[in-house]
Amino acid sequence: MHSLPSHAMRPLCLNPSLCSSRFPFFSFSIPIFHKFKNNPTIYKKSQKGPPFFSIRCCGSGSVTAKPSWELRRNRAAVQEPDEKVDALRQLFTKPGIGIDAYIIPSQDAHQSEFIAECYMRRAYISGFTGSAGTAIVTKDKAALWTDGRYFLQAEKQLNTSWKLMRAGNFGVPQASEWLNDVLAPGGRVGIDPFLFSYDAAEELKEVISKKNLELVYLYDLNLVDEIWKESRPKPPNKPIRVHDLKYAGIDVVSKLSSLRAELVAAGSSAIVISMLDEVAWLLNLRGSDVPHSPVMYAYLIVEVDAAKLFVDDSKVTSEVMYHLKKAGVDLRPYDSILSEIRRLAAEGAHLWLDTSSVNAAIVETYKAACDKYLMNRGSRGKRKNKQYFESDSLPVGPSGVYMQSPVSLAKALKNPSELEGMQNSHLRDAAALAQFWCWLEEEIHKNVKLTEVDLADKLLEFRSKQDGFLDTSFDTISGSGANGAIIHYTPEAESCSVVDPNKLFLLDSGAQYVDGTTDITRTVHFGEPTAREKECFTRVLKGHIALDEAVFPENTPGFVLDAFARSALWKIGLDYRHGTGHGVGAALNVHEGPQSISFRYGNMTPLQKGMIVSNEPGYYEDHAFGIRIENLLCVQEINTPNRYGGIEYLGFEKLTFFPIQTKLVDLSLLSIEEMEWLNSYHSQVWEKVSPLLEGSARQWLWKNTRPIAKQ
Repeated sequence: MHSLPSHAMRPLCLNPSLCSSRFPFFSFSIPIFHKFKNNPTIYKKSQKGPPFFSIRCCGSGSVTAKPSWELRRNRAAVQEPDEKVDALRQLFTKPGIGIDAYIIPSQDAHQSEFIAECYMRRAYISGFTGSAGTAIVTKDKAALWTDGRYFLQAEKQLNTSWKLMRAGNFGVPQASEWLNDVLAPGGRVGIDPFLFSYDAAEELKEVISKKNLELVYLYDLNLVDEIWKESRPKPPNKPIRVHDLKYAGIDVVSKLSSLRAELVAAGSSAIVISMLDEVAWLLNLRGSDVPHSPVMYAYLIVEVDAAKLFVDDSKVTSEVMYHLKKAGVDLRPYDSILSEIRRLAAEGAHLWLDTSSVNAAIVETYKAACDKYLMNRGSRGKRKNKQYFESDSLPVGPSGVYMQSPVSLAKALKNPSELEGMQNSHLRDAAALAQFWCWLEEEIHKNVKLTEVDLADKLLEFRSKQDGFLDTSFDTISGSGANGAIIHYTPEAESCSVVDPNKLFLLDSGAQYVDGTTDITRTVHFGEPTAREKECFTRVLKGHIALDEAVFPENTPGFVLDAFARSALWKIGLDYRHGTGHGVGAALNVHEGPQSISFRYGNMTPLQKGMIVSNEPGYYEDHAFGIRIENLLCVQEINTPNRYGGIEYLGFEKLTFFPIQTKLVDLSLLSIEEMEWLNSYHSQVWEKVSPLLEGSARQWLWKNTRPIAKQ
C-alpha cells in the first residue's frame, strides 16, 4: 500500500552511527537501542518531512478533473451559505482570539496517518471527507488544498463557499504562500498547536513572517470543536490490551532500561514520546482508538527514574494496570500532559523532544517553562532543584535535546518473536486470500456481477475467520480497469464500478492480526490480457524480482535500491510515481519509518537487519489500467563469498507467500534466472500455504503455483 509522504511515516534524512556508550548503573541483557546514536545538528536540518501544507500528488500522471464552473453550472450563481464557516468566522473576534485566518489540518495531536472520527475536524468544517487535505478559513474566504486523488471528490463535496486548491497543479500556491497573498500585513493566523508538529509550525511561521503575518497559538480551544459542539463524536474509549510477550519478544522493563541508558548517553534526563505506535511498542500495549492501527491515544514521558503514561484511565483494565505497575509506569490523565511538561522544566529536566513529531503545544510549553525557570533562578541566585544536576557535564537549568526519537529506530528492528509473528500471520493471511480468489474466479466464471465494494467486503469476510484477526490494516484498494490506475483508489458503494472480467483488476489489501500486520497487492486478469498489459506486467515483475534478489553492503540507504525495481520499466520509457517500499510495523502501523525504498533520496536511513519493507513496483496507464505487485520483505544478513571492506552484506527474506498470476507474464521477456525465481517462489507458496487449505481453495492454490517454462 502506498501513501503520500507524511509526518506519520516521518521519512528521515539521518544516517545513524554506531553507539557503544552505556550508562554504567543501568543493566539490561538485550541491547535494544545500542545501534543508534543521533546527531542533533544533522537532525535539526534534515529531519523535516514535506511541508505541512504542501500536498504533493504522487499519482500516475496528470489527473483530469472538470472545472468548478462546469460541475456547478446548475447551482445558484451566488455563493451558497455555509453556516459552519460563518459560525467559525464569528469566533475570530472573540476576546483572547483576535485572528484573521484559521487553519484546519487533517492530523490529530500525534501526527497520525489514521485518526479517530472525533478528530476529523477538517472533514466536518469543509464537508470534504478525503484523507488528505488542509482547510483555511479567513474573514471572507475559505479554501481547501488536496491532491489529485481527490479533485473530483472535493468538487462534489465542497459547496460554492469553498475554493478548491488543486495541490500540485501549475500555478496553485502552497497554503502558506496563499496566506501571504490574501492577508494584509500585520494579519494574525490562528492554529491549534496540538495539531502541528513543532517543525511544521516553525516552517509555517517562517514563511508567513515574510509578509509580516503573525502565527497565533490557540492553546485553550479548538475553534472547530466550539461549533461542532454536541454533535461531535465522542472520543474512543475501547479497552487497551496487553500485547503478549510471546509476540512482543522483549519485556517493558528491558525496553525502558535500554531507553534510559540512551537518554543519559545523550545528556538528557527525560523524553516525551508522542507517536502512538512508539508508545504502544515501548509499553507492549495495543488499543483500538484509531481505524486500521492497533494503538491508543496516549503520551508517554520516560525519566531516568520514572515513567508516566498520559491516557484516559477508563480504557485501562485491571490487567493493563497490573502490567504497567510491574514495569514502574504510573498513570496520568491524558489532558494533563502540559502541566507535566511545566513540572519537568521547573525541576531542571533536560528534555528530549523529537520536533518532527512532538506537537508545537508541548515544545512551546517546555520552552516557555525553561525561560521562566531561568528568570526565577536569576532573581533568586540559586538552583531550584538539584535532581538533574549531579553531573558536571550537564548544563545548569533545563534545556531541550532536539533529536530523532530513539524509539522509532529501535522499533524498526524486529526481534525474533516479532518476526515469527509476522511470518505466521502472513501464512494465515495467504490462506484467506486463496479462499477469496478461489471464490472470486468461480463467481466471475458464472457471470455474477460483483462490484469493487462487494469484493472488498468478501475479502474481509474470509480474513475475519482467521485466528487472531483484528481489523484491516488500511482501506482495501479494489480497482477494476481504469480505477486500478488511481493509486489510492478506495471504492464507495454508491459510485464504484462493477468488476469487468475483460480488464485488469488490482487488489491492494492488508490485515491486522494479534501477532502481525500484512500488506499485499496482486494484479490479475480474468480473461485474455492484451500484449501491452502483459508486457507492462512482466516489466513490473522483473523489477519486483530484481529488488527481492538485491544484495547490498551494510549502511546502504533504501533509495539506493529503488532503481533496481524501475530498471526494466525505464528501458522502454515507463515509470511509476510512488515509492517502491515503506516500512511496516509488527502488529502495529502498516506504514512506519524511518526506513523506506524510494526515489526520494533525502532519506539516508540505512536498511538494517530486522527491518521490514514492502517491495511494490507498479505501472499505471491513465484511464486504462493499473499494475502493482507487492510483497513484504525482511532485511537479513547474506553469506557472501567475499566481504569487501570487512563489512556485512545484506539482502531480503520473503514474508509474503501468495501466487503471482502467470497468465499475465510474457515469458519472452523473462531471463532463465527470473523464471527460476518465479518457479521457486511458487514452490515455496505451495509448501507453506497448502497445509492451511482444503477443498477447492487448495486445488486453486495447486493450479496457480505450477512451474512455468520457456516455450
